[in-house]
Amino acid sequence: MLVASVAPRPLEVLLVEDDDGDALLVEEYLLDFDEPVNLRRATTIAAAIEQLAGVDCVLLDLGLPDAVGLEGLQELDRRGSAAIVVLTGDSDTRRGRGAVGAGAQDYLVKSQIDGRLLGRTLQYAVERQRAELVTRQLHEARLQERENQRLERGLLPSALLGEDPSLTVSTRYEPGHQQLVLGGDFYDAVRTGDGWVHVIVGDVCGHGPDEAALGVCLRIAWRTLVLAGVPAAQVLPVLQQVLVSERSSPVLFATACMVSVAPERDRVSVYLAGHPAPVLVADGSVELVDESRRGVPLGVLAVASWEAVEVVVRPGWAVLVYTDGLVEGRDSDGEQLWSEGLVALLARQLEAEQRWRDDSASLLAVVIDAVKADRPHRTDDLAALLLVHTVDAERR
Repeated sequence: MLVASVAPRPLEVLLVEDDDGDALLVEEYLLDFDEPVNLRRATTIAAAIEQLAGVDCVLLDLGLPDAVGLEGLQELDRRGSAAIVVLTGDSDTRRGRGAVGAGAQDYLVKSQIDGRLLGRTLQYAVERQRAELVTRQLHEARLQERENQRLERGLLPSALLGEDPSLTVSTRYEPGHQQLVLGGDFYDAVRTGDGWVHVIVGDVCGHGPDEAALGVCLRIAWRTLVLAGVPAAQVLPVLQQVLVSERSSPVLFATACMVSVAPERDRVSVYLAGHPAPVLVADGSVELVDESRRGVPLGVLAVASWEAVEVVVRPGWAVLVYTDGLVEGRDSDGEQLWSEGLVALLARQLEAEQRWRDDSASLLAVVIDAVKADRPHRTDDLAALLLVHTVDAERR
């Protein structure tokens, strides 16, 4: 069987040369080269800038009417990603070496050029430029990955619950499809000296380092406020002040759900700032916490307040707090899960696994995996925190 060969793509070369004689020589030399080359010409740096699109390599004469010394090289290097090979005269070899140090891939002495040397130099310059670009992109990706890891540690800390056998907390974070673009989802859990346990799950709108850094700032501020003994009802208003003073843009806002558990573990206070209502498991039922007192997100209004929804619970309860990334995934028909769908899914999982309190982390993983399987088309990050009250520990 004959296999059709694919012709190599012509090398796109831009000659920047104001001398017609030298330009004609370059054209003649490239006719002797055994690889296809598309040659275009500019006589000034200004004209060259207009023709940079799609160029693989620039063949640059340093003696041009609108550039002095290495100015032309620096301007072309700043404007595009094409490789640059400098042309010099016999007495300008030092300038050629200086041009390489300033960003050119190579230099050629005009009187020593022939077709093969010119063609090979252009090819090697293009390959070196591509290799340098890949290396730079890899380095930048690694730096961004390390920065993301550092920010994630600030967004997703270890719970600070101390010795409390009656409560277990499990957390899970799943990035969206944009793996290198970190979101602003965060969570935290703290037990204070008076026996209260407070948890928060928040979501800064948008993706990127500014949003992630703001999420870290809010999470740390929240933990500081709680540990300092600020009353739960005053935490979100102060947190809004922090957001407004720290955000990089006036349009940035954050949603948050804060849950406070009384020392007797028989009462739960829920504060909602534009955030999805948590799911409460209590007395054999699975339902959303009342959303009637949900306030606006943090940072939307200059003055805002958030009232608590008080829920009396019996031993053996659990509460699932999450960001909207968990419930806004879509199925193949484009339908979203929403919080009501999460309630139904969680109820099915609890019915299938009667001893779920013995391993709440596995339950949370199973629920999230089920959500992902049911609504696989998801672009946003998700964060979830499951707080479980253990009946046996309470009795002991």
